Amino acid sequence: MNPAEAYQRCEEITRTEARNFSYGIRLLPKPKRQAMSALYAMARRIDDVGDGPLPTSQKLARLAELRADVDTLAAGGAPNPDDPVLVGLAHAVGRYPIPAAALHEIIAGCEQDAVGRRYDTPEDTEEYCRLVAGSVGRLSLGVFGAKGDQHVASELADVLGVALQLTNILRDIVEDRDMGRVYLPASDIERFGCAPDLTGPSDAVGALVAFEAERAERHFAEGLGLLDMLDRRSRACTGAMAGIYRRLLARIASSPTAVLSGRLSLSTAEKLKVAVRSLAGATA
Repeated sequence: MNPAEAYQRCEEITRTEARNFSYGIRLLPKPKRQAMSALYAMARRIDDVGDGPLPTSQKLARLAELRADVDTLAAGGAPNPDDPVLVGLAHAVGRYPIPAAALHEIIAGCEQDAVGRRYDTPEDTEEYCRLVAGSVGRLSLGVFGAKGDQHVASELADVLGVALQLTNILRDIVEDRDMGRVYLPASDIERFGCAPDLTGPSDAVGALVAFEAERAERHFAEGLGLLDMLDRRSRACTGAMAGIYRRLLARIASSPTAVLSGRLSLSTAEKLKVAVRSLAGATA
C-alpha cells in the first residue's frame, strides 16, 4: 500500500469516527491534514482496544502489540505494508518531527481503562487526561510546529488536552458508568455527597459536574495560550477543535444534570460556525 492510499483510508476513519476532531483537521493544508488523520487513526485504534469487548488479559496483550508497532515506527522501522494506519503514520513520522513515542502514553491510559484504575484525587484524573489527550496535543505539535519556547508550547498542549478530556468525561458520565468507569476524583465525589459510581443523588451529581466544569474551563483559559504560538492554519485547526469542546462545556455548565439524561452535543451548524470563526482568526 502506498502512502496516498494509506492516508485516504486514515482520512476516512477520521471523518467517520471523529466528527468533532475532523472539523479542525479540515482547516489544515493537505500534507498536515494527512499526517493528523494518520495520528488520529492510530490513537483511535488504541482507544478501540481499551473500550472494546475483549477480556482484560486480551486487551493488555493487544495493547502490548500496539506498543511494539509504535516502537518499530519510532526506531524508523518499516511498518506492515498492508496496514493503512501504520503505513500512513510511518510516512507522517518521516515527514514531520512527530514524537511517536508519545503514543505510548495513550496506550498507558488505555491500560488503566482495561484494568479499571480508581482516580482518588484531581491530580490522578489530570494525569489520566494528560496520558490520553495531552499526548495527542504534543503529537500534533510535531505536525503544526510552534513559535517560541518549545517547552512552553508542549506544556500548553498538555493543559489544553486536559481541558478537552475533562469535557469528554463530564459529557460521558453515564456511558462510562455503564462500563464500570468513574474518572472524576473520588475525593470530589465524596465531598459533594454523590454515590461512588455517580448514580445519584442527581442534585449532588449536578453540583459536582458544575464544579468540575469550572476546573475544565480554567484549563481551557490557560491552554488556549497555545494559539498564539501557531501558524494561521494550525491555529485555526486547534481553535476549531477547542472551540467546539469549549462550547459543549458551556452547555454542560449551564445545565449540569442534563449529562445524566444522555450525551450532549452541538449541532452541525454550530460546529461549522466555530470552524469558520476559527479560520477567520477568532479565539475559541
